[in-house]
Amino acid sequence: KEYQDQLLVALWQGRNNYGLAAMDVSSGRFTVLETPTETGMLAELSRLNPAELLVAETMILPGAVSERAGLRKRPIWEFDFDTAMQLLTRQFRTDSLAGFGCAHLTSGIQAAGCLLNYVRTTQQSDLLHCQGLHIENAEDSLILDAISRRNLEIEINLNGSPANTLVSVFDCCASPMGSRLLRRWLHRPVRNHVRIQQRQEAVASIKTIYAHEKLQPLLKQIGDVERILSRVALRSARPRDMARLRDALLCLPELQQLLGTLGSPHVSDLARDIREFPALAALLQNAVEENPPVVLREGGVIAPGYDAEVDELRNLSTNAGEFLIRLEEQEKTRTGLSTLKVGYNRVHGYYIELSRMQSETVPGDYIRRQTLKNAERYITPQLKEFEDKVLSANSKALAREKHLYEQLLDVLLQELPALQQSAYCIAELDVLSNFAERALVLDLCCPKLTDNIGIKIVGGRHPVVEQVSRSPFIANDLHLNDDNRMLVITGPNMGGKSTYMRQAAIIVLLAHTGCFVPAKAAQIGPVDRIFTRIGSSDDLAGG
Repeated sequence: KEYQDQLLVALWQGRNNYGLAAMDVSSGRFTVLETPTETGMLAELSRLNPAELLVAETMILPGAVSERAGLRKRPIWEFDFDTAMQLLTRQFRTDSLAGFGCAHLTSGIQAAGCLLNYVRTTQQSDLLHCQGLHIENAEDSLILDAISRRNLEIEINLNGSPANTLVSVFDCCASPMGSRLLRRWLHRPVRNHVRIQQRQEAVASIKTIYAHEKLQPLLKQIGDVERILSRVALRSARPRDMARLRDALLCLPELQQLLGTLGSPHVSDLARDIREFPALAALLQNAVEENPPVVLREGGVIAPGYDAEVDELRNLSTNAGEFLIRLEEQEKTRTGLSTLKVGYNRVHGYYIELSRMQSETVPGDYIRRQTLKNAERYITPQLKEFEDKVLSANSKALAREKHLYEQLLDVLLQELPALQQSAYCIAELDVLSNFAERALVLDLCCPKLTDNIGIKIVGGRHPVVEQVSRSPFIANDLHLNDDNRMLVITGPNMGGKSTYMRQAAIIVLLAHTGCFVPAKAAQIGPVDRIFTRIGSSDDLAGG
């Protein structure tokens, strides 16, 4: 599951449309959209694939929705518009939602209000890492209906397995957060040619000098910062999360140095948004043990030398025996009683023991603690003070560690927005580096996006079939333009018609993520939607 977004989605049916809101609690990403049709709503649910879906208890659901796992029916008042506005503006500390550009999305806001209320209730948190509401417009991305998405086998094949899918071939990302972003790009390919070309030139710059060979090991060391930061925001981060975050921050200077060798404007923009956080790295390095325990309650999380009080309490606990030996020698010298002993009893605590005969000559500061048959046991103010310290040292040390740990969380929370921004940019670098590596390994070309109507593919290949086929894949061409808008593909059953059609769809889809495509050359004009189906008995990856 670490490689997949675990989304919570709320759905509201307005008068003329459907409003959807989605949140990834692990990253704080909060999005809202509206669609005018039931088909569009089903397509969005297919794309989002929520772990939990919140709907009003009065809503009449289509069959495909009512049978979903994780369906939660909520009281209709949770979708109230005024309540939603109040919740959202309080969350984002604003007077209105105008700054987010979504004030006009009435149905979407109603869904978002229900979702925010549900997450805050279940997480028992203010969701400090959720700082904005982002609009997803249908016209910004290629539209894929639920059937087309399923038949393209982007993430799951027709048998319900992740094997032999587009993701299985194209996901060699170094980090889980890169893998999650790659899946989002594949499920929502963008239409903006400028954004696509920015990604393409970034991939080309990485590919040209084989920079992925140094980038990917470094990104692997950085790991899943995104989810660590979510646990920091929810104040549920464990000691090993802190250690992993420390190790990630220590990698950032080397990452910046490497990015400086790439002549790509888009990579430069990403590098600018990835801050190095030297103060945080130094703080975590000084404060947290190199290999801390799994949970805080075990103690031993705060590194030696960071806090004098913790060090003193630990020393009391570990060096009690040495103190008692020194005290015994000191008291023998002071009193002149050579048989004096200092010991410890679980019931009565620390004591100084003297024989019955010697007890008549004890100093005035000795206080009788216990009488035995042939001996008397005493305690002194010095020994009592030491006893109080030692017996409470472990609990006090743990309480002090918890206090210091909470302080570390407070410091991290102050930098949370910048840390989240850096994590997202690192994830995008991971995807772009992955695209460069895949372009080299799979022999992919950079597609040309134009404003001229048509699609021209030379030597196109189906990337999944090519990888699993026992025999070489025979490349083929495709040419569509304003004069030649349709092709009728004929041939025997199981002859490859679906492979040819879906190959074209996959090449178009990959091109709109910024990825290079499996072809010798490809030129793709304006595309707004992908339709596809599959033969009833086809198993393309199985041959």
